[in-house]
Amino acid sequence: MSDLAVTFALIAVLFVILGSGVWIGLTLSGVAWIGMQLFSARPAGDAMAVTIWGSASSWTLTALPLFVWMGEILFRTRLSQDMFRGLAPWMQSLPGRLLHVNVVGCAIFAAVSGSSAATCATIGKMSLPELKKRGYPDGISIGSLAGAGTLGLLIPPSIIMIVYGVSAEVSIAQLFIAGVLPGLMLALLFSGYLVFWALRHPTLVPPADARMSLAGKLRESRYLIPVVLLIIGVLGSIYSGVATATEAAAVGVLGSLLISLAQGSLTWRTFKESLLGGTRLYCMIALILSGAAFLTLSMGYIGLPRHLAEWIASLGLSQFELLLALMLFYLVLGCFLDGISMVVLTMGVILPTVQKAGIDLLWFGIFIVLVVEMAQITPPVGFNLFVLQGMTRREIGWIAKVTLPFFFLMIAAVALIYFVPQIVTFLPAQMLG
Repeated sequence: MSDLAVTFALIAVLFVILGSGVWIGLTLSGVAWIGMQLFSARPAGDAMAVTIWGSASSWTLTALPLFVWMGEILFRTRLSQDMFRGLAPWMQSLPGRLLHVNVVGCAIFAAVSGSSAATCATIGKMSLPELKKRGYPDGISIGSLAGAGTLGLLIPPSIIMIVYGVSAEVSIAQLFIAGVLPGLMLALLFSGYLVFWALRHPTLVPPADARMSLAGKLRESRYLIPVVLLIIGVLGSIYSGVATATEAAAVGVLGSLLISLAQGSLTWRTFKESLLGGTRLYCMIALILSGAAFLTLSMGYIGLPRHLAEWIASLGLSQFELLLALMLFYLVLGCFLDGISMVVLTMGVILPTVQKAGIDLLWFGIFIVLVVEMAQITPPVGFNLFVLQGMTRREIGWIAKVTLPFFFLMIAAVALIYFVPQIVTFLPAQMLG
């Protein structure tokens, strides 16, 4: 068999096993072992042990379970209800009124969560019942939440950025800083669309609540203090150079425990639930990362990255055409895999090609996060769609339909960072300067 035939055979085996419901991490390891055992001279068992140990013992990766645990702790506090109470008075005068709470709430919670699904679920639990009670249409309420929930991946700290940083050997602190402006830009695009929608459908927007004085608004804003302090603690320690991403994650865990304690929601039960929830989620991610590391090694021995890079190079694609092809590739992949699996499964193959095309790996990291965000709301395996389906009991097709405008806004965001790359590179350059 030729190298190319072997590659396609292994990819077919991968999708057959994935389709049968086997865990993603075990599937990746199994396919890697088959490939190495049948088509390579290197002993598969030895390579598997060394690779999995190496990927699991990475110090950089220590930030990941800590940020996951921080999100789990906050998920069990009153933080989301307090955020709604603090934000709502300021949104009443904007066209679209309280719909903007979805976007601003997700942007704020994203800055302390790192997970798209956690952001979507936490803000959704808080905002959807309130918006329904006040008479806002379900379509725009759920659509804006599904779109804004993806900010959990882009606004730092971000689990996907940590995974990409480890895979591509790019500074995680720089990736975090590079994600700030694109994240704010995307939030503004979402809010801008809500203003446009409200002006086009004025009869569907419920009347404003009773007017509140500036003093009253400021008084309600005190409920935002805990989350603002946590954001300053986590991101401020990274940006000031005081702490690495891993140390900042430890600061975040300590801060979230203190907030939980101050709110009276830190009991032995909630502590244990948050620890077990974080452990379960991280173990799933670690298994996927280990399996992907072994698959990357196996594919390297078989020659897939080299062949793919040579094939793409032979097409003579420009940078723009290459990025467009990769965006379509990840959107198709997003129909079958979750975001973390997509990144770790493809980086070993894609990165040599991207480097050969002269694309900056820091900029490419933000591009990948944006494209993975789109995949979060792409049926049938859009994680945010699953989260919202569980919360609202609506058909996944209907949820995907009402989310479509926000999907197109993400495409616009990708175009903006391509034509104005300084949106990504400006803040990291300031830090290095």
